[in-house]
Amino acid sequence: MSLQHIFADLHVHIGRDLNNKPVKITGSKSLTLTNILIESSRNKGIDMVGVIDSHVPNVLAEIEQLIDQQMAFEQQDGGIAFEQVTLLLGSEIEIYDEYCHGPIHVLCFFPTLQHMKCFSNWLSERMKNIHLSSQRYYGTGKELQYKVKELEGLFIPAHVFTPFKSLYGKGVKRSLTEVFDPDLIDAIELGLSSDTSMADKIRELHDYTFISNSDAHSLGKIAREYQQIHVKEATFKELEWALHQVKDREVSSNFGMNPLLGKYYTTVCGNCLQPCEDTNSCKACGSTKIIKGVSDRIDELAERDENVTKRPPYIHQVPLEYLPGLGPKTFKKLLDHFQTEMNVIHHASYDKLEQVVGSKLAKTITDMRVGKLAVKAGGGGTYGKITSS
Repeated sequence: MSLQHIFADLHVHIGRDLNNKPVKITGSKSLTLTNILIESSRNKGIDMVGVIDSHVPNVLAEIEQLIDQQMAFEQQDGGIAFEQVTLLLGSEIEIYDEYCHGPIHVLCFFPTLQHMKCFSNWLSERMKNIHLSSQRYYGTGKELQYKVKELEGLFIPAHVFTPFKSLYGKGVKRSLTEVFDPDLIDAIELGLSSDTSMADKIRELHDYTFISNSDAHSLGKIAREYQQIHVKEATFKELEWALHQVKDREVSSNFGMNPLLGKYYTTVCGNCLQPCEDTNSCKACGSTKIIKGVSDRIDELAERDENVTKRPPYIHQVPLEYLPGLGPKTFKKLLDHFQTEMNVIHHASYDKLEQVVGSKLAKTITDMRVGKLAVKAGGGGTYGKITSS
């Protein structure tokens, strides 16, 4: 079998389990495992989805239920096949050990149900509530890394620059080596307020593959950021090879929102949310509660080295729902004609788009493909906005 390009979003939360109990408290009630798989396969058109609450016992039970009903099956090289999408079994965990300066979220992925069950059982003895998402783990970061590798898993620091609960946000002063073994990190997840060019200002990240994911808390947000991966098929093993560039497998493109659209890009006052150049106090209201933006934090850590490993392109895109003039009826019309969002974003020609939604919106979509949309920066928990096409 020859290599092919697939689309993958590796950070999607569960809102409710099969008993309608909350998993991610802030997640949508419709964000169930089965709904995620259906949405990813039929409407989004992505080939691999990482569900990072798969350690929760009732989520594992729902996966087993789908397998028993012959709606899904385990693949030989890892991952769960469902219709046109592969489910990657993941867990988001909060680390706050004696070496951390603030909490850090990480993603752990495993090839099989049995591996994830073992991990879930191990976590249940080191976590107060195994039934909820993104819970604090009581142990060190390195101990967690060792367990993940013992179970043949992948270890990836999550949204590493966001001001809260991230590696560089507050987790470390300057270096990931303060908390982690750098040799046991498989990739770095950038997060919504950064991109490749920003992250590559930090020398210690140069040898890692960057991934860009949605961190979706609702069905609509799935694949608002994602990557294209060059692999033989959509399996755990192929993803692992792509992250480490084995046998021509690789992440070939990152697709993410312009960092200006991220809700933590700029430094703002935590009281009045006005942009702040002074990181000590707000000139507008005098508050000393300042939320340092991703851009300023990266500049603090920057040690640019011109010998950066060649990176795949990072293409600035936005979800279709962000586009001015594209409401629910128009969105449905696009899906009726082109089947999936990936087809609309990547494959539909300008002429075909114009026939369906008119010239203005067709131009907006094609401009979006190449990062031409103008945006207003976000910060302090407020997303940026598209200002024109």
